[in-house]
Amino acid sequence: MTDVPLDVVLRVGDHDSIDSVATQAREAEDRGFARVSAGETTGRDMVTTFAVVGERTDRIGVSTDVLSPYGRAPTVLAQTALTMHEATGGRFRLGLGTSSPAIAEGWHGAAFDRPLRRLRETIDVIREVYAGGRVSYGGEVYDLDGLAYEGPVPDDPPPIDVAALGPKAVELAGRFADGWVPQLFTPDALADRVEDLRRGADLGGRDPRSIRTAPLVRCYVDEDRERAREAVRSAVAFLIGAYGPFYGQSVAEQGYAGVVEEVRAAWEDRDTDAMAAALPEDLLDELAAAGTPEEVRDRVERFAAVDGINAVRVGFVRGMDRDDEAATLAALEPLL
Repeated sequence: MTDVPLDVVLRVGDHDSIDSVATQAREAEDRGFARVSAGETTGRDMVTTFAVVGERTDRIGVSTDVLSPYGRAPTVLAQTALTMHEATGGRFRLGLGTSSPAIAEGWHGAAFDRPLRRLRETIDVIREVYAGGRVSYGGEVYDLDGLAYEGPVPDDPPPIDVAALGPKAVELAGRFADGWVPQLFTPDALADRVEDLRRGADLGGRDPRSIRTAPLVRCYVDEDRERAREAVRSAVAFLIGAYGPFYGQSVAEQGYAGVVEEVRAAWEDRDTDAMAAALPEDLLDELAAAGTPEEVRDRVERFAAVDGINAVRVGFVRGMDRDDEAATLAALEPLL
């Protein structure tokens, strides 16, 4: 059993209905997992999806991973968070992140300019809405004045989590947010980046222990360990080589620049097999948890043991079906 709770990050796009998503969330609740969330890119809207999840569950926390300030105005994000807080009986956390140029520009039609400044101001505006009364904010990106939120404002508004990778972005999370949701870090690199979070907390006059730090670890349990490892290797290699510039840059800065270069070169030829082959065994085991139940539990525990970690988020990968996901969660139950 770990000293930190485990969350579950659902692959909503693999479900054929929102009912199916809610069913899996209920199963996670029944098993004792602390929180469910899912990423939002160009598929289902996660606010609507998790409003349904919140209505169909009783205890488990619900989060959005992650909503982009390029796709929603900061006041709309605050309205969303407060309404979800009300709808879920206080179980909601608002996940924010700058996303990537591909999503901001190719899907939201917004120039990917000053992402950290935009994120910082978004958090500021949300806090103003949370405070009640008229929202008056004059920033470099947002200039608002004259209107107020007309719904109920609770004394305990929804916490704000930030997805961030680089030192400055993580420092921003430590200074202004209530949680940090990193991914694709080795345990050692995660420990180093926690120092950036603490520095930000110090700058903001905050206790870093109050910031919920919950890394995402992609997990796949199968007694046929090579089947699990092949699927996770492909998924991690794709994130490093093809999914925007930031994941690959982060992994390169963790000491694996040569691996990232090789994976990206294979992606130039759209050779996904070569991408996976370029990811060595040791790095796979440092970034994810794939194999037998014992192996996966051991690797999740390594992340849970990093000083400053408050939770571990269990994620899945493409190629897993519902049975694979259920078996993975069942194998992790002894850690709860």
